[in-house]
Amino acid sequence: MRNPLQFLWYWLKKIVISVIILWIVSVVAFSFLPVPFSMIMVERQINAWLSVNFSYVSRSDWVGHEQISPNIALAVIAAEDQKFPQHWGFDFDAIENALEHNQNNSGRLRGASTISQQTAKNLFLWDGRSWLRKGLEAGMTFAIELAWSKSRILTVYLNIVEFGDGIFGVEEASRHYFHKSASQLTASEAALLAAVLPNPHRYKVNAPSAYVLQRQQWILRQMRLLGGVNYLKKNELLKNN
Repeated sequence: MRNPLQFLWYWLKKIVISVIILWIVSVVAFSFLPVPFSMIMVERQINAWLSVNFSYVSRSDWVGHEQISPNIALAVIAAEDQKFPQHWGFDFDAIENALEHNQNNSGRLRGASTISQQTAKNLFLWDGRSWLRKGLEAGMTFAIELAWSKSRILTVYLNIVEFGDGIFGVEEASRHYFHKSASQLTASEAALLAAVLPNPHRYKVNAPSAYVLQRQQWILRQMRLLGGVNYLKKNELLKNN
């Protein structure tokens, strides 16, 4: 008969192995299947229920790559990760610059997460800044970079990223804020959506602060400097998945 520690260790191993297998299957499946929800969506919904906020509903509407305007694809790259087509999930120059900035400044902290890292975190993990989560995020980022094309990573990211309270994905955001589909977003609208991504709970698309409007204009300039839609074509980010 096993003692309690052996029994606990036995079931802990089974749980860990089961989670790893489920994660591997999910990575493979989501390389071609629509993503029904993300763990961040689940976390937000559970937190709302625990806060007795039954009016909150996490909403998303999956759309394929060909149903997303190139403007929003370019806008999030310009705003969040301009080296996205070149790196393997991590921008080490950005990480070094962020560490130096955060050590020397007591104001707004600067992040260095790539689109790939944000996709891995939003899809599989929870919000927060623990070393455990960052470690898991790193492993999952490397895995999706190996298993998915850059075009697929960008498509999944745009379908699960949070644009406001309960508003997940570019299709839901486009219909909520602009009353049109994601395929019809203009460059200005796309830049405004991308401008709130650092903190969609603090920054509002439908009530943009002076900072958000300034950031929108900066993103529009970056989109032009990158070369517009030709940048996406050159880096094979307009291919169908």
